[in-house]
Amino acid sequence: MTKPADAEETPPPAADVESQSAPAAAGGGFSNIVQRWRREGVVERGCVAFRAFGLLFSLLAFIIMATNQHGDGREFYKYEEYRYVLAIAILSALYTGFQTGRHIHEIHTNKETISRKNASIFDFIGDQIVAYLLLSAASAAVPLTNSMRRGGDNIFTDSSAASISMEFFAFFSLGLSALISGYKLSNQTYI
Repeated sequence: MTKPADAEETPPPAADVESQSAPAAAGGGFSNIVQRWRREGVVERGCVAFRAFGLLFSLLAFIIMATNQHGDGREFYKYEEYRYVLAIAILSALYTGFQTGRHIHEIHTNKETISRKNASIFDFIGDQIVAYLLLSAASAAVPLTNSMRRGGDNIFTDSSAASISMEFFAFFSLGLSALISGYKLSNQTYI
């Protein structure tokens, strides 16, 4: 269809920005900011909670394995896999303790101890490394514990299994913390 030559094109109606009331225009932006602050607060508290659980499970794995000495060749330090479990539990407890303390300090004082960009990178990389070390240590000790249980189920193998279970739980906690750290890193602005 062709338009007649004398017909004028009318532009689409423009949004009447000037006639909007100031509180209505600002209200949408303010509520978005408040929602983002709340979401960031929930993400931050969730990250602290997962790290605190990781700390708890790491400490339990450390304590259970360190006290797993029952005589007659049933001492954890005689087995390389159990020494590895103990070493990684100590490393994980130190890392998660530091990170949990740092985050709690930052939440309460409202001051950053490390710049936000560096903290996001450190959190993400540290969470992943420690989580994979926990999984590695627990996975290395499972076959030994299973083979010992074939010979007889006793308090030594039960304690070993409990310590390994705590390392798996610590892995899951730090794995979820790593997901949150990755989310925070991906939403970071670099301007």
